[in-house]
Amino acid sequence: MNIRDIVSLTPVIAAIPAAESERVVPMVRALMAGGLRALEISLQATGAIACIDAIRKTLPEAIVGVGGLTKAADFAAAGRLGAHFGVTPGLTPELSAAARGARFPVLPGVMTPTDVVAAQHSGFKVLKLFPAEIAGGTRMLQTLGESFPELEFYAAGDISRDNAPRYLALPNVICVGGSWVAPKSMVDSADWSGIEALARDAASLPQ
Repeated sequence: MNIRDIVSLTPVIAAIPAAESERVVPMVRALMAGGLRALEISLQATGAIACIDAIRKTLPEAIVGVGGLTKAADFAAAGRLGAHFGVTPGLTPELSAAARGARFPVLPGVMTPTDVVAAQHSGFKVLKLFPAEIAGGTRMLQTLGESFPELEFYAAGDISRDNAPRYLALPNVICVGGSWVAPKSMVDSADWSGIEALARDAASLPQ
């Protein structure tokens, strides 16, 4: 799948915390049961490699995005883990070059119009606005839509169940990133039915 196919799967990409392997698999299973098949987990999180490996081996139907790619070596690590897509928090010439050689499609992170122009010139058409709320939220995306009508966005960073519908209502937003669907408290207490319910609600949001 190309990156647009992936981000179009559901209105919310689950931004999941790294956890012990015995918890991360049932957590992702609950998210998928609720309708959220795509997820993002930061490579920089403690225990992330073991988590990603466990998900890929146990739940092959999950679409695993590896986030926090900040240097070329991270792309190689994500490729070895079998990432379906990669996500960067920003974009540099080094990261653009690494993305071109990656085994998977990449969502580059942008925060300013200058970042957007750089990403567009590097050939990207679907971008991650991050951190979305700090970068200007829906007003920023409306402005970017006027200046760059050919680009689409995955908005992430301080997105909640309350403000997610406002983002998804914008024509240039394909999906949002949501950590609220897998809160640490529920993961720690193994509340898989609660996580499934949050995922089902998120999956029902208009896209």
